Order: sequence, then structure tokens, then C-alpha cells
Amino acid sequence: MNRRQFLASGGVSVGLAPIVQAETKSFRGIVRKAVKFGTKPDLARMKKLKELGFDGIEGSAPDLEVDSMKQACSKIGLPMHGVVYSKHWKVRLSDPDPELRKRSRKGLAQAMREAKQVGGTSVLLVPGRVKGDEETHQHVWNRSIEQIRKLLPLAEDLKIHILIETVWNGFCYQPEQFRDYIDEIDSPWVQAYYDIGNMQKYGPSHEWIRILGRRTLKLDIKDWGSKNGFCPLGQGDVEWKKVRSELEKIKFNGWATREGSDGTIEETARLMDELLGL
Repeated sequence: MNRRQFLASGGVSVGLAPIVQAETKSFRGIVRKAVKFGTKPDLARMKKLKELGFDGIEGSAPDLEVDSMKQACSKIGLPMHGVVYSKHWKVRLSDPDPELRKRSRKGLAQAMREAKQVGGTSVLLVPGRVKGDEETHQHVWNRSIEQIRKLLPLAEDLKIHILIETVWNGFCYQPEQFRDYIDEIDSPWVQAYYDIGNMQKYGPSHEWIRILGRRTLKLDIKDWGSKNGFCPLGQGDVEWKKVRSELEKIKFNGWATREGSDGTIEETARLMDELLGL
């Protein structure tokens, strides 16, 4: 089954609430809010997040302390929905050295296994970086796809999504390019992890959401402004009302994870609820 057949059949459940009708004005119970976490449990912090209404956290792997983190998540009732592949910038799938590309693929495979062990559903991946003549846009495209395809059987076996993040890596700065990159891999297990703040620099985030459509399975929640760069939520150029409208149109019902600071975690909780309609 390829990606198009998979989407037509309804896809794989990731344990979230049922999709609501387009006219619904609230995402409460549909979009789940989380924050970035690390590799080790912190019971006090996790308890605070739970009290503030967060639904989960996102860890970092490989080298995640799987057993202790899993126990802490269970104790607090705060699941880890996925992990970020922590080595993707330095040991890249697009590196000119084939041995480093192999190392990156093996590290990604380990991160996928740790995500599964801790109860998550995905690994966030930066597929490479455009750096010069030996690592061009086409190199990143071809090399990363070659390595990712080698992991598709593992992804299907583990039921772990490889989610490609939209970042400032010189790659696919047009939403149509990013859409076509996901489509060329053509697997239900490789989709988009859309970062709302990152891509605001290159075009309205709500337009990116519209063009990527159902390819977006999870969101990074950030704000960015042409005058103030990355900033607290609501203080940048992201048009949150339009973002919510486009999320409704694509029937988004995934995780939304805050990356960055709003001064306090209490303020982050309040802003996410307000801006995302939670």
C-alpha cells in the first residue's frame, strides 16, 4: 500500500480523538498540546505540565532513558508522543560521506525503536542540510530519500512515523517543494512535521498548512516576526485565526508541541489554549 492508497483508506490511528466536522470552532480534545522534553524524566516538571492541562511531552533520542521515562510518564499520566532525532544536524542523511549517511540512518533506526519502546508514534527528522557544492538541494533530496526508504520496513513494523520537519536548512523553502518531497517518498509512514514559526519567514504559515494538507501529522508551535524574529506566541506575524481555519479544513487531529519560551510554562499553557482554541 502506498501513501495515496493509505490516506484514501483512512490511515493509521495514532490514538487521538475522532476528527470533528469542519464547522467546529474549538480544537479541545482534538489537538493535543505538548512541550519539548529531554532524555531523562523530571517528575516535578511533568507533574506541573499535567496540572496545566498539557496532554503529553516529546523527548529526544537516541540515548533516551526509556525505562525510567516510561515509568515516569505512566506515574504522572503524561505520555511521550514521540521523539526528536537528536543527531540529524551533525550526522546527516545528506552528508557527502556515504559512511556518515549510513551512521545517520542507523541512529535514526535506534531513535525509532526508542520511540516505540516509550510509547510514542513518531520520530521528528531533519533530512539534511544544503551546505555547498557537495551538499546541494538535489543532493539532500536524493540522498535522504535513499536512506529513508531503507527504513520503511522498520517504520511499518514498529508503527512509527518518520516525520520530516520544516526547518532553516536550505531545503524545500517553498511549500510545493516540500509537498512534492513527501510525495516522492510515497509512504504512509513518512509525513510532515510542520513548524508554524519556522516557515512564517518564507510565507504565511496558514498557506503552508493548506498546501501540505493531510500530509501534516504533527505541529511545532512557534511564532516568528519580521521585526522580532522568534518570539512569544501571539507576538509575531503568524495569523493564528487563519492557521486554525486551515487546520479545520484539513481535519487536523494531531499533536501540537511548543518549542521555545513564553516566559513561564503557565503563560505557554494559556497562549496555546487561546491561540489554538483548546
